[in-house]
Amino acid sequence: MKKFLATALALTIGVAACVFTACAGENDDGTYTVYAPDGAPALALANAVSEDDDRYDFRIVASNAITAQVQGEEPAADFCILPVNVAAKLLGKGETYQMLGTVTNGNMYLLTTGGNPEITTDNLSTLVGKTVGVVQLNNVPGLTFQAVLSRNDIDYQILGNDVEAASDKVNLQAFADASTVTPASGCDYYLCPEPAATGKINGTASSANPFKLAGSLQTLYDGENGYPQAVLVAKKTVIDSDSEAVGKMIEYMNGSDEYLAAASAEDVVALLEDCYTEGMTPSLNANNLNATVIANCSVYFTAAQDCKSRVNAFLAELIDLNAEFTSAVSDSFYYAG
Repeated sequence: MKKFLATALALTIGVAACVFTACAGENDDGTYTVYAPDGAPALALANAVSEDDDRYDFRIVASNAITAQVQGEEPAADFCILPVNVAAKLLGKGETYQMLGTVTNGNMYLLTTGGNPEITTDNLSTLVGKTVGVVQLNNVPGLTFQAVLSRNDIDYQILGNDVEAASDKVNLQAFADASTVTPASGCDYYLCPEPAATGKINGTASSANPFKLAGSLQTLYDGENGYPQAVLVAKKTVIDSDSEAVGKMIEYMNGSDEYLAAASAEDVVALLEDCYTEGMTPSLNANNLNATVIANCSVYFTAAQDCKSRVNAFLAELIDLNAEFTSAVSDSFYYAG
């Protein structure tokens, strides 16, 4: 009887362990889902995809669909790349997901025309009295630019129906996306993301009023380090149940910058094409991706414990500008492995 009870207990424990493993985030086929939004953050997946590790299922979705992958009672993503502000606001308590590290560090560049000078930290005040068109003014890029102006004690205002350009301030004009940015759009400078920035420089090169590169938001914010733009998070259940899979994902992310520096743009496009949601038109393609664009997307991994203070400081700056935009995070948000 005792032997029977022991056997029954062992079977019960075994079944419970299997149930826990399934709840830890594995799909029915035993793989872990890895989600990323379309655009520059998707480049961070390239090295991992190239490893052809069948324990991971890579999925690239539209940018406006990425938050849905980490929400709900049973979130779809086991691993997910998210904008840092979104990750902090939705997951900052560290209860369901933890941040493994930053994966992209800014991809925003200033464009201008004519004799306007390149903008650096030494001549940032040149923008006073000028109008700067900003793609994603009310998102991380726009708030980061506002943080740069604020920390340099440069007054600015956001133009609108009742706000006219001022000669003693930097005038910020919102652009919903880069598609409407042209040399004739009425601004002195434009802040655009890659790959649009390089595409616009190349596309206007033979025109009478071509765009030229006029600065980097990453450099203006923090020299070569840029700013923490997108982060990789993992489900706590996956972290607790499969440290090997988590460690291997971190290893692949660590190799992202080296892989992208060596790979051709054509290879990267071909590598990622099967990861996109069916029916999607990827924003990165053979026509707009090249070595310059890839480098300008600032893809490299920094582990959570190594970028913790930097992320906290960045979030604090964003909160000072817009308290509704993001949230401070708890220490448990940062993966300690």
